[in-house]
Amino acid sequence: MEGRNWTSFTSFILLGLSDSLHQQSGLFVLFLAMYLTALMGNTLIVTIIIIDHHLHNPMYFFISNLSFVDICFTSVTVPKMLQNMLSNDRTISFPGCMAQLFFLFCTASMECFLLAVMGFDRYVAICNPLRYTSIMSNGLCIALVTGSWLFTSMHSVLHIGMVSSIRFCASNLVRNFFCDLPPLLKLACSDTAAYEWLVFTEGSLVTMSPFVFTVISYVYIISRILKINSAKGRLRAFSTCSSHLTVVTLFFGTIFFNYFRPFSVNTLDQERVVTVVYTILTPMLNPFIYSLRNNDVKGAVRKLISRKALA
Repeated sequence: MEGRNWTSFTSFILLGLSDSLHQQSGLFVLFLAMYLTALMGNTLIVTIIIIDHHLHNPMYFFISNLSFVDICFTSVTVPKMLQNMLSNDRTISFPGCMAQLFFLFCTASMECFLLAVMGFDRYVAICNPLRYTSIMSNGLCIALVTGSWLFTSMHSVLHIGMVSSIRFCASNLVRNFFCDLPPLLKLACSDTAAYEWLVFTEGSLVTMSPFVFTVISYVYIISRILKINSAKGRLRAFSTCSSHLTVVTLFFGTIFFNYFRPFSVNTLDQERVVTVVYTILTPMLNPFIYSLRNNDVKGAVRKLISRKALA
């Protein structure tokens, strides 16, 4: 590698999802609709939880934080993608790329931690219902969310420090619609083995720890539910967890598929499909998963609509 000519880039070119102009217009309309749906759905969830005092409890506090993270998460990538679809210039500066990657790491990791915290909340509610209020105090809830933000921010700084030190080859074409890690590492000239090891160790710890914690919570939850004598009681107890379990499966499944395999085996089509799922589809679906299966949220929405109608 000593005699190799290195090329220094000040920008990358995001290739996007398609090179066809006909497909670009259709994709623009589709993803704009999905993005606006995600924004409106998650904003509605946050607004309802803030203004309805009946929803001022730990579970909805965490749901509102999850919706806020989803707004940030999808806003990291989609606006730039939509802009590129309307423009012939698909470049993104190197600092812009690193900033996008930083906020992607931060919000994705925060979603992992929030899902784990929400699993713990459901564990306490089902396995220790009489002590729920004393355990899930306001102070503990705020500490869990604040601590998660601090930890994920430090995690993101560590990774951006490593990625920004990588030297890139003659190509600056990123085969995705945003600066994602797998396509960036494929452009590296310098040896990335140490960084890939960091991803599979520290990155695995940050992602796997919340996942394992969530799984353990559900082991206790399910064992507790199975001890309930009546079928109606078991169904009611499980229904309080079904929305969260759906989101956990969808989010962690796509994250593991995209990041915790050797980067060389990821195909372009696989990467694009998976990134669309966890950066756009999941944030868009989360409000519907929580609201359509939640009578409290649906009731709050109806009250909000009736107030607007009477105003």
